[in-house]
Amino acid sequence: MEQRKNVVIGVTGGIAAYKALDIVSKLKKASVNVHVIMTQSAQKFVQPLSFQSLSQNYVVADMFDEPKTWEIEHISLAQKADLFVIVPATANIIGKIANGIADDMLTTTVMATKAPVLIAPAMNTNMYQNPIVQENIRKLEQMGYRFIEPDTGQLACGDVGVGKLPPPEKIVEEILQQLDRKLDLKDKKIIVTAGPTREPIDPVRYITNHSSGKMGYAIAEKAAYRGAEVLLISGPTTLPSPYGVQRIDVNTTMEMYEAVMEKAKWANIIIKAAAVADFRPAVVAENKIKKADADLIIPLTRNPDILKELGNRKAPNTILIGFAAETQDLIENAKKKIQNKNLDFIVANDLTKEGAGFQSDTNIVTIIDKKGHIEHLSKMSKGELAEVILDKAKQLSMEGVE
Repeated sequence: MEQRKNVVIGVTGGIAAYKALDIVSKLKKASVNVHVIMTQSAQKFVQPLSFQSLSQNYVVADMFDEPKTWEIEHISLAQKADLFVIVPATANIIGKIANGIADDMLTTTVMATKAPVLIAPAMNTNMYQNPIVQENIRKLEQMGYRFIEPDTGQLACGDVGVGKLPPPEKIVEEILQQLDRKLDLKDKKIIVTAGPTREPIDPVRYITNHSSGKMGYAIAEKAAYRGAEVLLISGPTTLPSPYGVQRIDVNTTMEMYEAVMEKAKWANIIIKAAAVADFRPAVVAENKIKKADADLIIPLTRNPDILKELGNRKAPNTILIGFAAETQDLIENAKKKIQNKNLDFIVANDLTKEGAGFQSDTNIVTIIDKKGHIEHLSKMSKGELAEVILDKAKQLSMEGVE
């Protein structure tokens, strides 16, 4: 018989604490063994007995309660957990964990666990958007803590905005996905390029594009989460490095070319998601170019074609994936890239469609492989698309081995 998974749920003192009861109930119905830790503030909203009845396990509510078993309770739960979930998570608990404060049973147990930690914030909009809270969230994300984004809607205080706890079924779905996490890419070495490049005109100005890097960073994050060894070669972005990913920062296309070519032989899979400049100024002015009455003409010279050079050098068992961002003739232009650059498949998106392309959190793409198969995908988040791309890369990699 398969051993039941253990989830430790930390409940904090938010108005949404009662929703954690439904989460515990749904997890029990999914045959998950649930242990609950409550903060003192949480007990002002819901009684421990309610969680105890639903979980069928003792609820830990005070560090100095007499232990129910001959174990050091916080260490026992920390070691037992396959997943640690904090729901709802207040600004207070997020701040404590981010700064290493362990002054109650919940924070002490979180500090002692090596299990993945999933945090579901719920609070007033202004609190959630406070720069201190956002910085604490970013800090924890960089350490590998995962967050469920709060919903937007009418809050308990009457305000309308972001900060609402997502529906319990959505949180349960995320928990079950985390418990079923498979390290199916653990034998893969993946290079991902991301973001724009900047080609200097003078010490002040440069040529660039609108790429945010979100697609490449999503791919790198998902690949690392699935166990791959990931090298992210990134142009200038404001995005934090995904947890578990090695990152090399570059500015120009030439710098990205050199970094990619140096590391290319190391990788099983190369995903070229960066939007690099095709041209650069032939001469970079040493000093700032002064404004004049006459028009300014800047001679440009071609940059190396990184993707084509990778295609020329590609080893038989290496999977090479390109991106195409087009405003016209999407399929025709994407097919030409596959042939000209020796790609295994290409991810093509039409920049004229709403919800696709640069800066957006979503994308609408068509995937075309070297055999001519075309797959049109509906609008999805860049995280969801990253999983689709990695699944296809994994499949092709397995076929190559066979």
